[in-house]
Amino acid sequence: MEKIKEFTANGISAVHIEHTPKISLFKTFDCGQCFRFEPLSLFGNKFEFGGVAHGRYVVFAQNHENELIIYNSTLDDYLTIWKKYLCLDVDYDKINSDITSTITSPHMKEAIEYGSGIRILAQGPWECIISFIISQNNNIPRIKKIVSAICEKYGKPISFMNKTYYAFPELDELAKASVEELFELKMGFRAKYIRDACDKLISGDAKIEYLMNEPDFESCVSHLCQIKGIGLKVASCALLFGFGKTEAFPIDVHIKRTLDKYFPEGFDYIALGKNAGIAQQYLFYHEKYKQST
Repeated sequence: MEKIKEFTANGISAVHIEHTPKISLFKTFDCGQCFRFEPLSLFGNKFEFGGVAHGRYVVFAQNHENELIIYNSTLDDYLTIWKKYLCLDVDYDKINSDITSTITSPHMKEAIEYGSGIRILAQGPWECIISFIISQNNNIPRIKKIVSAICEKYGKPISFMNKTYYAFPELDELAKASVEELFELKMGFRAKYIRDACDKLISGDAKIEYLMNEPDFESCVSHLCQIKGIGLKVASCALLFGFGKTEAFPIDVHIKRTLDKYFPEGFDYIALGKNAGIAQQYLFYHEKYKQST
């Protein structure tokens, strides 16, 4: 059972949670699902990641994988926002067991063990759509730079420890930007795609509310693919990381490589159901990081 206490550090309200379900902040914020957090060294913990989520600046920290420290947070914030954001309300032990029961390959088991502690963040749907449009044919440092530029120009300022950060802009704010203005943020051909996303999400052709409430995954993919520049991979990423549709299984170069290499007879991710996206993250993390060491 979790043991929780509130405290202050350098005048910042914080909460310390012991006996949490296993989570690795390092793996979770280093697996390509989120572009707003950076490693820090502010409060003397082994791992610290600071960034903006849900309209506020927060620092997540830990010294071991069954502990969590959240700076700029109250106990109520943890219980109502951050516990869900970090997916600590989901039983990953059962999910991992279900995955290995369905996909019995030794490689799947190895990938789960290597990526153990990764959790799918419950990010903002609108932010995920735009972030993964930007991610096309791009690298993570440049994606982060473009997302930061969008936030600084169109988002609301947030103060934390005498520094100013910016929330991701609301749809109606970013919708005021022209293609030319977006192009000035050095996003290239993606400027037209973002402009089209704003238009379609406002007009109702690709309503976020529809995507949140529609249970049929293929219908959600088709809905998102009405937006210029969104294909199956970007739609799957947005639905997995922004809409909680964990049946999504995005296939990029890393996943294609690992499927070709370790599952030459095929990989039935449909059989995994709602666990498919979590299996994908384990395979992605394992292929990208362990195979490169």
